[in-house]
Amino acid sequence: MSNPYNGLPDSAFWRLAVAQRHFSQLGPIWSPKFEIGPEQRVATYGSCFAQHIGNALRRRGFGWLSTERPPPKFSPADARKFNYNIFTCRVGNIYTTSLLHQWTRWALLDEQPPSEIWRQGETYFDPFRPAIEPGGFASAEEVVALRAVTIKAFGDSIRTADVLVFTLGLTECWRNNEYGFEYPACPGTIAGDFDAAKHDFHNLTVAETVANLTSSISLMKAANSKLKIILTVSPVPLTATYSGNHVMVATTESKAVLRAAAGEVARATHYVDYFPSYELISNPAMRGVFFAPNQREVTQMGVDFVMEQFFSCLSPTANKPAPKAPRPPPHLRARRAPPRPNELATDIVCEEELLAAFALN
Repeated sequence: MSNPYNGLPDSAFWRLAVAQRHFSQLGPIWSPKFEIGPEQRVATYGSCFAQHIGNALRRRGFGWLSTERPPPKFSPADARKFNYNIFTCRVGNIYTTSLLHQWTRWALLDEQPPSEIWRQGETYFDPFRPAIEPGGFASAEEVVALRAVTIKAFGDSIRTADVLVFTLGLTECWRNNEYGFEYPACPGTIAGDFDAAKHDFHNLTVAETVANLTSSISLMKAANSKLKIILTVSPVPLTATYSGNHVMVATTESKAVLRAAAGEVARATHYVDYFPSYELISNPAMRGVFFAPNQREVTQMGVDFVMEQFFSCLSPTANKPAPKAPRPPPHLRARRAPPRPNELATDIVCEEELLAAFALN
């Protein structure tokens, strides 16, 4: 009997591709639309999990892009403390597609950020990067000036990069209902004060997520026609939810929305691809082995497994030592990733983790 399923490869069938194999022998799980070579400049942004990709690129000698360098006198420890070389520039975690769209408009359309600045005593905080400066800023002018540096650096990264990797993390967000802009964290958690009359909770839909991604990518392509984009979805569950649902249910909904949106956007163009980091950690076939005992943090073994899949699928030679790339200009150079402990990937800066402090015991 003839039908369209006759002759499909083993990878098309769960029994052959998954059930009859150990997860370490899944074979190529991703067919990239384009290759990334050591000579290409790769920018990384998004949720906490995005940092693993940047670290892996640096360790393998690939051209991870840094457009906002720490002051020359900073030690590596100081640079990390002040959030340099965590992402391609000091934007902090960009958890939602709406926040990505906000940063993209500021950087590429020259839209002016809101004038709002948070003050606590003699210390000032940037509402759009509340954890970026340990202990806050010395003045409102410093907040504005250093934010402008980051906005320029973000725009430079889009115009300069060959590839942008963006990891989608959350759908839940907090907005200023008077002016419509979004905060990366609920006011009153990391800094600032919560005002129920001014601050609204919103949970992005698939349609909104797709629209934000599509508009952001259009703006980026207009600024850099050669740019290619890889979307991923973070496998890390929510730390906390304000949706009213159980946090496990809220996590499932959020990841489903993000995964559906990423797939829809990636299918629409030849220059946007999707890499299945979420599936490689969270799928039942992995038996949960890549999560720490708290069932949330991803172990170093899990991170390494995902990165091995990323590079082995990317090209047949990607798992071999990379040839030496041409030395980039000083302002685009990145420091080596710091050494990491064996058990957990604890070198990750994750602002959402701070929400755990508000749980009642």
